[in-house]
Amino acid sequence: MSVILALDQGTTSSRAIVFDQAGAIRAVAQKEFTQIFPQPGWVEHDPEEIWATQIAVAGEALARAGASACDVAAIGITNQRETTIVWDRASGRPLCNAIVWQDRRTAGECDALKARGLEARVTEKTGLVLDAYFSGTKLAWMLDHVPGARKDAEAGRLAFGTVDAWLVWKLSGGSAHVTDVSNASRTLLCNIHTGAWDGELLDLFGIPAGMLPEVRASSGVVAETAGNLFAARIPIAGIAGDQQAALFGQRCTTPGMVKNTYGTGCFMLMHTGERPVVSRNKLLTTAACHTGASREYALEGSVFIAGAVVQWLRDGLGIIKSSAEIEPLAASVADNAGVYFVPAFAGLGSPHWDPYARGTIVGLTRGTGAGHIARAALESIACQSADVLAAMESDSGITLKELRVDGGAARNSMLMQFQADLLGVPVVRPRVTETTALGAAYLAGLGVGYWKSAEALAAQWRSERVFEPKMDRGQAQALLAAWRKAVGRAKNWAPAN
Repeated sequence: MSVILALDQGTTSSRAIVFDQAGAIRAVAQKEFTQIFPQPGWVEHDPEEIWATQIAVAGEALARAGASACDVAAIGITNQRETTIVWDRASGRPLCNAIVWQDRRTAGECDALKARGLEARVTEKTGLVLDAYFSGTKLAWMLDHVPGARKDAEAGRLAFGTVDAWLVWKLSGGSAHVTDVSNASRTLLCNIHTGAWDGELLDLFGIPAGMLPEVRASSGVVAETAGNLFAARIPIAGIAGDQQAALFGQRCTTPGMVKNTYGTGCFMLMHTGERPVVSRNKLLTTAACHTGASREYALEGSVFIAGAVVQWLRDGLGIIKSSAEIEPLAASVADNAGVYFVPAFAGLGSPHWDPYARGTIVGLTRGTGAGHIARAALESIACQSADVLAAMESDSGITLKELRVDGGAARNSMLMQFQADLLGVPVVRPRVTETTALGAAYLAGLGVGYWKSAEALAAQWRSERVFEPKMDRGQAQALLAAWRKAVGRAKNWAPAN
């Protein structure tokens, strides 16, 4: 037996999935980890807990698959992007908690940079907007607020990485400090036209170059696991940020193909080929997975809160006991009864980029019940995605023919049908909805010759269900108009720092 081990390090849990040569799942293991909220708008993770849960599920998944380390052809890593970790090179200990991509503490610093007229230059080089979402200002905050950090960084004693770099460091026993271009492109520090760290950007954010990992392609051996982790040394041969990995796993590898991942957030990517498309509608231009000599790009719309709104209904409001209860509760009412839920818990992402927006529920009456709120929460996920797609079609000049979907919430058939109704195009759910992990597995497998070519992978993709639009277009447009009115109520709510 020969398998690929995919490590899928997400925002709320660490997972490991074992894939065979047919791209089928042999085993899955998953552990949630602690979400830390020190102040309103701040979100942190413990890097050591990320590592502990990730290595634990790796062993658990292999055991469930009946596989040993000797059976693993390669490891692929995919990860929550933008989340920022700094650690001591000598001891390997984290400097402080990781600052998570959802964290808004540096919104004021981004505003200050915009006021200096710097956003256009940053966007030109990075394809990104100046927002607290990305790693650059998070890293600068750590250096400025942790005692002694900047001095240690300038002396070369500290290492920075997004979660992929942290995992490779730990897996390799500290012998490899690397990232891939898809993760590097989310830091505000990488020039997407060259695929390298940019000196002008490092100076702008005050980041010592010696902290940064080496930028590598998304596919190819970058290190081996340390001898004390598994019974054999395993090549680490694939790295990609979660959304680019899902794009690759969905086989959206030709211009105009679009996937949407419904996870903690919602992330829609359109492959644009070997040239970056500049957005006029506040979408992001980002690096797609690089598997060869040529560079590949995508347009991306980032929705910060999607599946997380269901977690909030469970853990915060307590109207459901498990996430699976959301669909029957939402289906218990005929419609939303005029209730709209804008889940701007961490501000609004694409195409608004408002860090001061906050969660809002509008249209409440005495007749509003838990079912209406549940339905409005689910509909908010589809409405946010519809706004992103409208911007994407405008930027690219391409009219969507179908939307490929994945992620945990893609299993919710009610949500997928509503998404098709809003968009007016088929929504296609694949047989393997774990396409983020599958993309990482594909990249790793290609990196060691487990699969011979990317073209050979296309035959493995199969649809499980196609959701055809059924709603009258006038009704869909009316729903979207009311939704956008609600978004206006949520904007610019929290005070600026």
